[in-house]
Amino acid sequence: MKINQNFDRMVPSYLFAEIAKRVEAFAAANPDKKLIRLGIGDVTLPLAPVVVQAMKKGAEDLAHKETFKGYPDYEGYAFLREAVAGYYKSYGVEIGADEIFISDGAKSDCGNIGDIFDTDNTVLVTDPVYPVYVDSNLMAGRKILYADSTWENGFAAMPDKNVKADIIYLCSPNNPTGSVYTKEQLKTWVDYALANDAVILYDAAYEAFITQDVPRSIFAIEGARNCAIEFCSLSKTAGFTGTRCGYTVIPKELTRCGKSLHQLWYRRQATKFNGVSWPVQCAAAAVFSEEGQKQIKENIAYYQENARIIADALDELGIVYTGGKNSPYIWLKCPNQMRSWDFFDYLLEKANVVGTPGAGFGKNGEGFFRLTAFGDRESTLEAVKRIKSLQY
Repeated sequence: MKINQNFDRMVPSYLFAEIAKRVEAFAAANPDKKLIRLGIGDVTLPLAPVVVQAMKKGAEDLAHKETFKGYPDYEGYAFLREAVAGYYKSYGVEIGADEIFISDGAKSDCGNIGDIFDTDNTVLVTDPVYPVYVDSNLMAGRKILYADSTWENGFAAMPDKNVKADIIYLCSPNNPTGSVYTKEQLKTWVDYALANDAVILYDAAYEAFITQDVPRSIFAIEGARNCAIEFCSLSKTAGFTGTRCGYTVIPKELTRCGKSLHQLWYRRQATKFNGVSWPVQCAAAAVFSEEGQKQIKENIAYYQENARIIADALDELGIVYTGGKNSPYIWLKCPNQMRSWDFFDYLLEKANVVGTPGAGFGKNGEGFFRLTAFGDRESTLEAVKRIKSLQY
C-alpha cells in the first residue's frame, strides 16, 4: 500500500500544535509561572443566555418521542438556514436560504471544499495566510501561488493580471493580520476571478467585528455570485469554538465546466457529512434572533475593548501594528527587528505571555507577531502590564 506523499510537502507540525508543545514544555519547567495566553484565537466568554436556553430546549426535545430528531438534513434545518438568510438581509445582502449549507465550522468547509475541484487547479493565497488554506491544498497535491501582503500595501494583497489562478482564498477581516478589504479592492478581486474563470473562496469568519464602512460579505460585490463561495462561522461571532457551527454560501448560478458547484457540494456533503446536531442548530438559530443579536454584540464589544487596550499599550511603546479595529487580532511588528519565534520566546520567558509568531503564517509574517483580544479582561490587562514592563 501507499500513503499520501503530499503530506511530506507540509511543515511537520501544525502551527498551533507547535506553539502548544513549546508552551507545555515551558510550563512544566516553570510551574510557578502564571501564563497568559493571547495566542490561539479561542474565546473566553460563555455562550449567550438565549443561546444556552435554546440548546437546553433542543436537548430536551431529544428526550421525548414526539419531538425526537434523528439524522439532520445534510444542508441543515430550514429554520436555521432561513435565519442565516435573514441575517445577511439585515446588512443589505440577498442570499437564498436554499443557497446556505450549515456546517460544524468554517475551518472544516474551507479545508473540505477542495473535494469539488480538480487537483490540477492552481491555488492562489495571500501571504501571510491562515495555514488551513495552504495545508489542505498541499495534502491534495495542488500547486500553490502566493500574493504578497506586506506592511507597504496594508497587508491587503491585490491580484496580478499576469498570474493565472483557478482557486483564490481571501479572508477579510484577515486572519492573522487584521486587515480588511475595501469594496473597491474586493471588486478588483471579483473582476480578476471572472476574467480567469476562477472561484474565490471567501472566509468571512470575522465579519461581525467590522466597525467601519467595508463589506461584510463578498456577495455585497457585483459579479460575486458568479465567482465566489463564502464561509462563515459562529465560533468567534457567538462563542461557538467548542459548540461547533458555521455555514457556507454557494449561489445557485455558480457553475464551472457546465456543473453547478452548489449541487456538487450537496453531493459531497451527502456522502461525507451527517450534519450538525439538533440542539446545536437550535442554539445557532437563537444567535440570529433579536435578543440573540443583542447579547452576542455585547460579547463582541467586550473583545473589541480588549483589542483597544492592547492597541493603546502598543501605541505607548511605539510598536506599530495593523488590526484591532475591525478585527479581534492585533498584528504587530516585532521590536528591534527581532524574528518572530525569537519574540515568541522573549515574551514567553520574560513576560509569561503567549502569542503567535508571524512566521508561522508564511514568509511575509517573519518579523511580525499576532496577539488576540479573546482573553478575559483581567488577563488582558495583566498581559499588557507585563508587556509594557519589558525592555525593547
